[in-house]
Amino acid sequence: MNTSSALHTIAFYNIENLFDIENDPLTNDDDFLPTSAKRWTSKRYQNKLRKIGSVITKIGEENTGTAPVIIGLAEVENRNVLMDLTNSEHLIDLGYDFVHFDSLDERGVDVALLYKTNLFEVENSETFSVYLQNDLGLRDYTRDILLVQGRFGNEKLHIIVNHWSSRREGEKETEYKRIAAADVVNSIIARLKNENNDAKIIVMGDFNDNPENESISLLEKESSLYNPFKTIQSHNKGSLNHNFQWNMFDQILFTNNFFNFNSSNLKFVKADVFNSNFVTQYHGKYKGQPFRTYVGKKYKGGYSDHFPVYVQFKSL
Repeated sequence: MNTSSALHTIAFYNIENLFDIENDPLTNDDDFLPTSAKRWTSKRYQNKLRKIGSVITKIGEENTGTAPVIIGLAEVENRNVLMDLTNSEHLIDLGYDFVHFDSLDERGVDVALLYKTNLFEVENSETFSVYLQNDLGLRDYTRDILLVQGRFGNEKLHIIVNHWSSRREGEKETEYKRIAAADVVNSIIARLKNENNDAKIIVMGDFNDNPENESISLLEKESSLYNPFKTIQSHNKGSLNHNFQWNMFDQILFTNNFFNFNSSNLKFVKADVFNSNFVTQYHGKYKGQPFRTYVGKKYKGGYSDHFPVYVQFKSL
């Protein structure tokens, strides 16, 4: 595999409800059907695929001249939408494949990993459930955590993709769910480090928490991870905007050995939010916020309610 290009991008993108237009009787996908109040039609679906594909090609491109090697995704319905995405007009010639497992999430959305097959070779992939209970003691199903292990040039990478429980019922009321997810990730990392103390691990996702929140601090401390997004978040910069407040729910953390010249062929260079003008609202009171596909049931025809985030590594 050729990894000779000096700089490589690894990204994460919550793509806001990438559903196909077919009814899946096993999941709650009724909002995303041609007959629903949202009128999710084939034309709107194709437009979404084209737009998401166009964003992916541009993430980090000004530094690397090419699309990311690896992109973690959140809010994909199934394999079909990933096949349609990788075969969409902007991505079809870039050689992407994907790793995806169906989870028991009540809305039927999962995480996935896209990767360029000429640069990253998958050796193993598996999922881990976060066990949650509701107030009645019943199982509360959420997205699984995805681990993908593979080779990037002569470096073995372990990539953990997350989409943790939302704050819909309140930040404090739901905090225990995200702490439970952090505990699962820490246990995965402990296992990886037990097998190889110098394992190169990248943890990415929509954590529904900011860098200073307890769940992310837990990841950082227990697994000795570096979080570049701590210093990128500000009052006028984030990966999503809620009630005119910026949040940095989307983050990429990694083990400190990406700073070590002696033990790594990949060296961390930079991290950022991809918030180019074309993915933002260009006028009105939401100017500068992510240009969304929907606001409530109202179709806007945009990209996503999140901006992608990315890190870049130099191959030595």
